Amino acid sequence: MTLPERPEHPDAAPARPPVRFRWAWWLLAYASLGTGIVGIFVPGLPTTVFILISAWAASRGSERLHTWLLQHPRFGPAIGNWQAHGAVSRKGKWMATLTMAVCAGIMLWCVPIAWVKWLSIGCMTVVAAWLWTRPLPP
Repeated sequence: MTLPERPEHPDAAPARPPVRFRWAWWLLAYASLGTGIVGIFVPGLPTTVFILISAWAASRGSERLHTWLLQHPRFGPAIGNWQAHGAVSRKGKWMATLTMAVCAGIMLWCVPIAWVKWLSIGCMTVVAAWLWTRPLPP
């Protein structure tokens, strides 16, 4: 037997379901944010991916961090576009592709083990191809 749905007050905010292991989401959010910030300064370490993971985890574990990320002048627009539309800006696609190309060039020049080079470059190629299939923001 199902219970009848209760009408909610029109001004009431939608209830957030309780989240299990909120501390784990919080930890993942802050660890990803830290890794993303390190990625700003370390060539080859992605930034955007870790910031998106941080926003996703923060939405489950830290409303304060999630709000801060969405309102951040640098990260906010990209996170908002991704959450709302699964979209990535053309500039973001080009920057990611160019960064991966530079990293592939460095790997070809510096890494002596062939299978490591080609596996890494293959992964970057798959990620770049997937990235370019994402829609542009409206």
